Amino acid sequence: MTATPAQAPSHVVLVRPHHFHPNAQTAADNAFQRRLVAPDADTARRAREEVGGLATALERAGVAVSLFEDEGISTPDSVFPNNWLSTHADGTLALYPMYAANRRAERRDDIVQHLRTHFTVRRVADWSAAEREGRFLEGTGAMVLDHLAHVAYACRSRRLDDGLFAEVCTDLGYDPVLFDATDARGVPVYHTNVLMSVGTEVALVGTGMIRDHAQRGMVLDRLRASGRKIVELTESQVQGFLGNCLEVTGHAGTADEERLLVMSTRAAGHLSPAQRDRIELSCRILAVPVPTIEAAGGSVRCMIAGIHLPPQQAATTLRGLGTRNVGVSAPQRS
Repeated sequence: MTATPAQAPSHVVLVRPHHFHPNAQTAADNAFQRRLVAPDADTARRAREEVGGLATALERAGVAVSLFEDEGISTPDSVFPNNWLSTHADGTLALYPMYAANRRAERRDDIVQHLRTHFTVRRVADWSAAEREGRFLEGTGAMVLDHLAHVAYACRSRRLDDGLFAEVCTDLGYDPVLFDATDARGVPVYHTNVLMSVGTEVALVGTGMIRDHAQRGMVLDRLRASGRKIVELTESQVQGFLGNCLEVTGHAGTADEERLLVMSTRAAGHLSPAQRDRIELSCRILAVPVPTIEAAGGSVRCMIAGIHLPPQQAATTLRGLGTRNVGVSAPQRS
């Protein structure tokens, strides 16, 4: 049976790196990335602790977490699994082509097998071969998915091929909304999920960075047509990672079920009182510090791969199982 689509997943995947450092191969087009002076063991330790802290905060809020370890030294961006993986209520598990060559080894068979074991995976839609053609589409980094209205929002960048985006949307049953977004210097926003976030009732979007008025109107019209209340973000707020947040569901299926908008402490510090009030009419804000991870150019949303697959019956006990050391960076896919 296909699950009823939910915008806010109640189970997520995290990957904890043991040798974290910002990825030199992604620095050219990621304006959010910062160069760290001689990343060292202390940097890696802080990153590990930040991922562990996010897992703990989610678990305490009633969100199930499958936490995987990455002890490798060749995958500096493995902490961002949402770029190579997405899951869907119809049982589709999708794998995506990555722009940077050293990110392609992030695709892990053990994570795929874990999802097959504990959830209903009816098919694997693998677009990773497009890398060999120089075509890229970095998952729910390049696309922000409205699972309820079946709309995919995406801004153009090196990380997204227009034609492949259209093909994937057709296959997954999403209506593509493609637009351009740039910073004040004219640099394209490298991933859509730093610009906007679509929740069950509220959407955050850096409207001013969509410079073309017609395109901006198109995005806002689609969001309003889906019934979303819109929280418009300034460019400064986007640069502070306020757009890089994700709505999740805590204590799913219980009397204590609640929606949470998970973001970094840095991002939460950029909220105006009016914005906070509007968001909290729909969901509770859960802020977690990840300053070391943010140096790599992504924040909390980038760190979370939401699981939208239907659970198997045996997976009903998974909530208490998955928060520590589900897998260690064993077999990776090239």
